[in-house]
Amino acid sequence: MTNFRIGFGYDVHQLKEGYEFWLGGIKLEHEKGAVGHSDADTLIHVICDALLGAANLRDIGFHFSDKDPKYKGIDSKILLKEVMALVRKEGYEIGNLDTTICLQIPKVNPHIPEMKKCLATVMEIPENNISIKATTTENLGFVGRQEGISAYCVALIYHQ
Repeated sequence: MTNFRIGFGYDVHQLKEGYEFWLGGIKLEHEKGAVGHSDADTLIHVICDALLGAANLRDIGFHFSDKDPKYKGIDSKILLKEVMALVRKEGYEIGNLDTTICLQIPKVNPHIPEMKKCLATVMEIPENNISIKATTTENLGFVGRQEGISAYCVALIYHQ
């Protein structure tokens, strides 16, 4: 019998002027960017947490501490590649990912195909195994006030 496991990820980052805005491995042009120790790619961070959780390998902060200067400004695609190596070392492969980005502006939908392509390349999985959805919060809360971004991910992995 195949051993299926699921994991859940949630992340939030503040948005501020003067920062680059990385999301799903690509740079979006916007007057604000996400603030964080790394490049603050919220989508990649939730994917990492969901995968690590599914494999019972703790969380992104455990493996890549924001207190460690070697991760300052790091490209989150590097972290995702390392997470994939950890998950695969345990004998797991990705079934699928289902993600949701909560962001008032900029609109994410036009960028989803490029994000999927980038993530699939980094993770070495078919694009069809990655679902990326986007929503606003109808101008409510910190996302609605354009103060931050949040994202969610559910990951299904299976033991080979």
